[in-house]
Amino acid sequence: MSIQPHTFYPDLLAEAIVPKRGIHSQTLSDDAGVELILFGFAPGEALSEHTSARPAIIHVLSGEADLTAGGEAHEARPGTWLRMPAGLAHSVRARTPLVMALYLLPAASEELGA
Repeated sequence: MSIQPHTFYPDLLAEAIVPKRGIHSQTLSDDAGVELILFGFAPGEALSEHTSARPAIIHVLSGEADLTAGGEAHEARPGTWLRMPAGLAHSVRARTPLVMALYLLPAASEELGA
């Protein structure tokens, strides 16, 4: 049995790029059905309401944002964590420079090995 290599980030926030304008995203890991995408938002930037085909987790690392999920509004700050099932409508609007980690999880069929 071989051991798979691992991925290690001693400071995830230090990997983030926060642009002066716009949104920057970078995929840091994509293995075994879990994808980690790090987002940096300039203040006032937004991802309009959308859905994902996979379950997802948003983890705010720095800054403040307005999140909506399933029609519910949430204020987000460092440490905010949101888990969403596949297909749930959600949006993000940065109030300040914002860094968030997005984890795309395996779809239910992938979890079952189908």
